[in-house]
Amino acid sequence: MTNEKERIHLSLAHMSGNEQKYINDAFDMNWVAPLGPNVDAFEKEIAAYVGVNAALAVSSGTAAIHLALQLLNVGPGDRVFCSTFTFVASANPILYQGAKPVFIDSEPDTWNMSPQALERALIDAASGGTLPKAVIVVHLYGQSAKMDEILHLCDQYDVPVIEDAAESLGSTYKGKASGSMGKYGIYSFNGNKIITTSGGGMLVSNDVDEIKKARFLATQAKDQAPFYQHSQMGFNYRMSNILAGIGRAQLEVLEDRVSARRAIFHRYLEHMFDVPGISFMKELEYTRSNRWLTTLLIEENVTGITVEKLLGKLEEENIEARHVWKPLHLQPLFNGTSYYPHSEKLSVSEELFNKGICLPSGSGMTVDQQMRVINLILKVLNFKSIPDEFSKALSIM
Repeated sequence: MTNEKERIHLSLAHMSGNEQKYINDAFDMNWVAPLGPNVDAFEKEIAAYVGVNAALAVSSGTAAIHLALQLLNVGPGDRVFCSTFTFVASANPILYQGAKPVFIDSEPDTWNMSPQALERALIDAASGGTLPKAVIVVHLYGQSAKMDEILHLCDQYDVPVIEDAAESLGSTYKGKASGSMGKYGIYSFNGNKIITTSGGGMLVSNDVDEIKKARFLATQAKDQAPFYQHSQMGFNYRMSNILAGIGRAQLEVLEDRVSARRAIFHRYLEHMFDVPGISFMKELEYTRSNRWLTTLLIEENVTGITVEKLLGKLEEENIEARHVWKPLHLQPLFNGTSYYPHSEKLSVSEELFNKGICLPSGSGMTVDQQMRVINLILKVLNFKSIPDEFSKALSIM
């Protein structure tokens, strides 16, 4: 039986059981340092999975964004447009380069970058002679942004797009892999992501030469010479052979992990879709979300319950849930930064932040654990809970 006080985590790493084989191979070859056969293979396997020409395994998704900005020659005083509704790692590399972020609001359908706000920002930038060096669009919680509209706008102004697909590996947009449509795409393999290397990331592109340049920069920018020679600044950003081995085993089960998280989302939905004042993040037509995290909105004026109260009740029962991302334009770090809301009267990201909650969504979570979460939420909202015998019957249908 499930211990009712057992900790239920937001999104734990979920091992396949095959990771040790690749780790042992690395030890058997005594190839435990950065680079090696696992790294080479992992890059090729990711590139093949997402349908791009080249990939570069690095130490984090943040490093991948940083390298993309380097490749685009972003420097001091340049401007980079970025989704505001995201984790700070999406925008920190802009600061690394001494550039200035301009934050773009979300839109209601996907919670991702608003083409409407982006268009206004690009028009203003063009009229002022300050077009951005890049646009960083984030695919939030596994849901792809409206890429047709975003790419069309950026193509009009010849502005390259970096896709921050840190949360959306395994998601698709009109048959294309999330992260494969812009000039560059990035993925994260942090411990809470849909697959993990414990820590790591990947930079992908159809431009093989650009990935070759990124590989040079990520390996301390060592010139080809019979001694250590450096003509430009580089970075220590390469992934280790051991971690890449973990990633290879994880990639083998990615489709299973997507299926599991999608099933978790649908279980939340089927038990709570008719609760007044509760709604879930939608899935845009012609897309597949990996449902990395299940997120819901709670309308306080309908439920009488605040986000903070619900989070507190969940924590009292040893259940980890969190606020959705606090928009970057509201972060003290970016105080005074330019921001384009979805419309003159609506800041979608702020609305989402005020109402949104991330629920436990790990692919290793059991049905019993999930029903514990669901029944507690229903209880807090004074909505009829699901009898144990009925919920178990539903879980096997």
